[in-house]
Amino acid sequence: MTKKIIPDASPNETAPGVSRRGFLKLAGASGFASAAGALAGAAKADPATSDGTPEQIHLTWGEDPTSEVVVSWASLAAASNPRVTISADHGHRDTQHAVQRTYTDGLNGVVVFTYHARLRNLKPGTTYRYEVTSDNDSQAGSPFSSTFTTAPRGLAPFRFTSYGDLATPNTGWVLSSPQSRFAVEAVERFQPLFHLLNGDLCYANLNPAHQTDVWRDFANNNQTSAANRPWMPCPGNHEIEFNNGPQGLDSYLTRYTLPDNGSRFPGRWYSFRVSNVMFISLDADDVVYQDAAAFVAGPAPLVPAASTGRAPIPAGSSFYVRGYSNGEQTRWLEKTLRSASGDRDVDWIVVQMHQDALSSSKTGNGSDKGIREAWLPLFDRYGVDLVVCGHDHDYERSYPVRGCNRHAGIDAKTGEPVDTLQPRPVTHTHSSGNTFDTSHGTIHLILGGGGTSAPLDVYGVDIGNGNPQAQVFTKPNRPVPGTAAGTFVRPTADALEDAIWSAQRDTGTGYGIAVFDVDPGQHHGRTTITMNYYHAPGADQTPTANYELFETITLAKDRR
Repeated sequence: MTKKIIPDASPNETAPGVSRRGFLKLAGASGFASAAGALAGAAKADPATSDGTPEQIHLTWGEDPTSEVVVSWASLAAASNPRVTISADHGHRDTQHAVQRTYTDGLNGVVVFTYHARLRNLKPGTTYRYEVTSDNDSQAGSPFSSTFTTAPRGLAPFRFTSYGDLATPNTGWVLSSPQSRFAVEAVERFQPLFHLLNGDLCYANLNPAHQTDVWRDFANNNQTSAANRPWMPCPGNHEIEFNNGPQGLDSYLTRYTLPDNGSRFPGRWYSFRVSNVMFISLDADDVVYQDAAAFVAGPAPLVPAASTGRAPIPAGSSFYVRGYSNGEQTRWLEKTLRSASGDRDVDWIVVQMHQDALSSSKTGNGSDKGIREAWLPLFDRYGVDLVVCGHDHDYERSYPVRGCNRHAGIDAKTGEPVDTLQPRPVTHTHSSGNTFDTSHGTIHLILGGGGTSAPLDVYGVDIGNGNPQAQVFTKPNRPVPGTAAGTFVRPTADALEDAIWSAQRDTGTGYGIAVFDVDPGQHHGRTTITMNYYHAPGADQTPTANYELFETITLAKDRR
């Protein structure tokens, strides 16, 4: 199989900004895109305009959430002396100077300036006030300020929230919706210690003439929450952009500073620990069969701005990155899981990724055998308790699963048997009602209802045997010529299976937020994670701030 990999942009290049002009026709909640025409040649910005005012401010955890927080932001032009001033309880003020990171967008030639200040030696469980400014900050007289709280040390209760597929409130962009603003406000409503953002952050690659504008809208919308508490992301298929790095992730990697993974691929995957929970964030683009990233449907090629010096990208081109780490991510995952499972102070393992191993969505993407092959055996071996995903724009919860049934699927076209590695639900002898002992199996959650404008994904239908059907990708689905002359489409999933693992689905709306409350318990006692899932009825038709409780489940088990 031939990979179409565009040479990467220069992620650290520093140059004046360029104007955002040009057009591109794009379509589709399905991820299909049709490109027409070229991105107009970009003109140099006025070098006399130098606005270093901080915007797009967001927090992430450092290497240890009890003592390190990273403050990141962007500015329209290069900032002079960018810095963060921090204080606790109106006491001594310290100043941390920021590191500048830039990249030049490989499609429209815009230079993006970002800044990252790592705050070290913080006290656990402490609230800090901070200010962000620079010498050319137009608001220097009243700089941006906010607060954050570090993670507690040792066993302590805490709350985190999660969803994916957020997009932006600007309806001028493909897949954006005003619901995105309400989704960010929902995080603040529940006041978590931090938020997990499960990929497909803003869908910039569906708006290639305006990728940097979409990212800016996304980050300024998120600032109302992400400046107050860490938002911990993982890359999704729509973070992959033509001409922006070897995996198309330069935009994502330039904007975020994330815990180090010690590999040749910093920022793509990472882990951190809070109380008795180990969190592991993965890049499933590395293992999935589904080719759901950037591609040019045609009939015209995608033509980058002349200032980039890039060649046109022909119709049918696809940025398929499966296997890019050559197994390095999976080896890191096993090492991290082995360490966590052997640590007596770690009772829970929570995994975050974008794409889904268990999803019965029919009009969305469905399940991917690539994840089942590469990672589910590791989840079983080392006792992963919970997996949170996005990708399909709905809510679905699995039973605890462990192991698989072989040759339980069928070919979607011929009906011949196919081995989909159908996940096997565990016997519920150790569960009661909506309380589950996850020491016997892993629960998977689809939380793809952040704020994207895609309609509610429709679930697989019962074909008469009492079970809903799930679509499964068991082989690469590269773009193929479509019915219209010169256009290309991605084929749908190639196999079907009974979704015997599906326990709950929200068929009323695709929008919602999961709220997790961790009770670490006492030594030699029980520990629990209670999830309340809130959905936004009617938001598929009219954006709403009304989030209502849909279901509550509790994960419970003995402490080590």
